[in-house]
Amino acid sequence: MGHGFIWWIIVGLIAGWLTGKIMSGGGYGAIMDIIIGIIGALVGGFVMSHLGFAGSGGLIYSIVVAVIGAVLFTFLLRLITRGRVSQI
Repeated sequence: MGHGFIWWIIVGLIAGWLTGKIMSGGGYGAIMDIIIGIIGALVGGFVMSHLGFAGSGGLIYSIVVAVIGAVLFTFLLRLITRGRVSQI
């Protein structure tokens, strides 16, 4: 396991926790926060690259992009499930 993997976990945890605060007023638990944050980082990176933003910018940039992606992912997931998934 390299340092990159650890940073993905840290960014995922922070982004997932922030998304929980933004979307529902609380986090989803450490594991779900990490998963949502990592998915958010992938979604956010995809969106930002298509908007013409650079792929590197440091830790804060990575967290902001991951939060944007995680909020978008959570919003879309709620639209698709229409409330059937209460934790996400």
